[in-house]
Amino acid sequence: MIVVVFSGSRYADWRIADKRRVLHGFRTAGINSYIQDERYILQLLNKSTHLINNAEKIRKIYFFGAGVSSPERQEKIERVFMQFFKNAKVKASHDVLASAISTFGDEKGVIGIIGSGSNAAYYTGKKVLGNNNGLGYILADEGSTNWLGKQLLKDFLTGNMPTGLREKFLHKHSIDRRIVLERVYYNPNPNLFLTSFADFIYENREEPYIAQHIKKGLDIYIKTYLLPFTESYPDCQFNFTGSVASNYAEWLREIGQEYGLHIGSIVKEPVQNLVKYYINKN
Repeated sequence: MIVVVFSGSRYADWRIADKRRVLHGFRTAGINSYIQDERYILQLLNKSTHLINNAEKIRKIYFFGAGVSSPERQEKIERVFMQFFKNAKVKASHDVLASAISTFGDEKGVIGIIGSGSNAAYYTGKKVLGNNNGLGYILADEGSTNWLGKQLLKDFLTGNMPTGLREKFLHKHSIDRRIVLERVYYNPNPNLFLTSFADFIYENREEPYIAQHIKKGLDIYIKTYLLPFTESYPDCQFNFTGSVASNYAEWLREIGQEYGLHIGSIVKEPVQNLVKYYINKN
């Protein structure tokens, strides 16, 4: 029995498979080794009946998550998982590799992530090459739901949001200046707060103000993350994962075409393709 996990900051998607068949698919709160300690992660695992009931039967776990790029973060995840899954071998890696495998398989190209965060890397067909991207929700994440949430809140607080949209926003989210500043600067996990406006943005994507922000974010993302790869890897294919890439795929393709990018597949949730890949490897 194997387990494949793909985790962002908000959610973790799980698949439990045995004998080349997926037995269970479910979602838990996200696991982020940067902002959560081992005790919290262990408590989260103990909340799932699927995991409790199958823990002793699981032999291999493939975990992919945001922030699991350094050996220290990988060891942290592997250590806490082995406490819970006593008979399993655990391999932890970062979400960029998961996205690459889920869209390219064993082929090479540039993988882009635009979801709750954003990133990009070159994939050789076996591994992701290191770069200076992935600076997180404070310094980077251009085009992501985190970035879009920051733009939305900034305009809300400074009075630059259109009046009609502001009323819709307040109807859906009961917030004011004090609440926003407290959640961003004083409460834990401000990134989760910033990404919590993704549904409102999607529901109002046809509003000119919202559409302009989304397209601006995609444009900045492409110029910041993708165009540098065209110098080193001309004519390469660009594949994508993530909610923003998927929800606004038409705009992403249009803007990408303006820059001459060859955009291939766009997958919202990598876990489906990931579990197929590892079922065939076991």
